[in-house]
Amino acid sequence: MFKQHQLPQWFRSLSQVALHRQLLSTSVAFLVLAAPTIINLPGSKLLAQNVVSKDLDAASFFQQGVTRYNRQDLQGAEDAFRKALRRDSKLAIARNYLGNILLEQNRLDVAIQEYAEAIRLNPNYADAHYNLGLALHKQGQREAAITAYRRSLVIDAKMPAAQYNLGLALYEQGQIPDAIAAYQEAINLDGSNANAYFNLAIALQDQGLLPEAISAYQQALQRDPSNPSTYNNLGSLMAMNGQTAEAIAVYQQAIRQNPKNAVAFYNLGVTLYNQGQIKQANSAFKRARKEYEDQGNIAQADKLGVLMVQIAQMLAPQTAQANKPSTPAALSTTTNTEKPNQPQAPQATPDTPAPIIIPISAQPQPTSMNLP
Repeated sequence: MFKQHQLPQWFRSLSQVALHRQLLSTSVAFLVLAAPTIINLPGSKLLAQNVVSKDLDAASFFQQGVTRYNRQDLQGAEDAFRKALRRDSKLAIARNYLGNILLEQNRLDVAIQEYAEAIRLNPNYADAHYNLGLALHKQGQREAAITAYRRSLVIDAKMPAAQYNLGLALYEQGQIPDAIAAYQEAINLDGSNANAYFNLAIALQDQGLLPEAISAYQQALQRDPSNPSTYNNLGSLMAMNGQTAEAIAVYQQAIRQNPKNAVAFYNLGVTLYNQGQIKQANSAFKRARKEYEDQGNIAQADKLGVLMVQIAQMLAPQTAQANKPSTPAALSTTTNTEKPNQPQAPQATPDTPAPIIIPISAQPQPTSMNLP
């Protein structure tokens, strides 16, 4: 189960001490489980190459079901598969297809029954075990789903979707080291899966393995440079890890990729502020506020407005002091020992407490793999 947060649970912020969560943003990326395994049978060649049933009528109805299923005529496909099963009740593959149809229609209870019957007819049917796990997972029965995923992998160890969704279910159950192992195995089987790297990074981050998480996020970006959550999570971890210049570069890359990425503008402002680059930070905050307003996120825009007022109040006394003429006595009484290129962040005046600014990480629940 995911941890509960004070604000909507999709986003996490990273404190300066640990991987503590605080929610500030409202963009969302929804959890979508992987599609059921589809048995790709090539048209009319099926009957010539594979005899699915000795009953030719059953085989014909089955072929009709496959054709209609591939055309997304789910009702027609369901009718054809049921006719095939009335002629030959031992067609496990037809049961699996029926389960897929029912799963796509979110009829989970009956989908589970069809997959279970397919497994009863053919206990070594890896796809049916995987699809059963998928249906159980969608139903919230995570432990049962984990068992089904693992059984599918015992039969066929080279199923990247099963490894991936196994990792997702394990993560949701709080079994983080096991989830990490499953994601890594999914990546070994399919190195092109950006979501596997993204979810692996989240799990590594939860374990406090920041350098490893950073590397996983970078791998995710190489495979999917359009995911704004990856940029924001990567930048936040880099900032925590002392890689400030790299974090700024990541946020700027995110903005180039999506100029309306309010979270990236905000996190860029935070990083610049913590570097003492207050004017540049304020500019980034202004842009973040505008994007939040354009998105209709008035609450977040108002928070940024308050923050910008606080920064302006902090800068006002310093601006006034800078405009006063210098005197020899003033120059001789103090010396600045700050090293070059290390600007000091402005200090708060007694009446204006310094705003506490922590990067936010646009963190959805782990995504799941969508099969073609």
